[in-house]
Amino acid sequence: MGEDCKKVFEVFLRYAFLFVILLFGFKIFYSLFFYLTFFSSNLLFKQLFNTALVGNTIFLESLVPIEITGPCVGGAAYSLLLILNLATPGVGLLKRIFSLLFSFLVFLLVNVLRIFALGVLFYYNSPLFDPLHKLFWYFGSTVFVVLIWFLEVKIFDIKEVPFYSDLKFFYLHSTLRRSSMRGRKRGRKR
Repeated sequence: MGEDCKKVFEVFLRYAFLFVILLFGFKIFYSLFFYLTFFSSNLLFKQLFNTALVGNTIFLESLVPIEITGPCVGGAAYSLLLILNLATPGVGLLKRIFSLLFSFLVFLLVNVLRIFALGVLFYYNSPLFDPLHKLFWYFGSTVFVVLIWFLEVKIFDIKEVPFYSDLKFFYLHSTLRRSSMRGRKRGRKR
């Protein structure tokens, strides 16, 4: 099998795997990361408060409910980190696995700290709670994902660009490029 065929097969495998995971695994992201987020947040809250767990709610000092819902977990952020990881060519399997685990772990840590900080503000009825909660709601996860991705690129020395590098490969090996090259050559002869 030629080098180009191997590359096409590798691209196909990455995107097929990504499609299957996002199609069937989105609920798995929320389920898995809900429990990790919920119990990790509770561990932090226990450092300052007596806590009680009821359903998806952490009660602080038996009176202040901190409800952890689907959007709190950030399943879409984990999915975006997975998409960025799998849409990047030229990353070996072990490096891909470690970089993905790294990005998931960092996002989990940042997310739990965010929930903890907002929970403390909510407990003390701080006027900062609502604006910060909205700020994190609309922009926080996206900013965190971008920063984590840049950190991942730096730490794991990732050279390629998600999607773009694959598109560039296909363009360079396509008939579109060859026909535009022929057009340029004809233009020079005139």
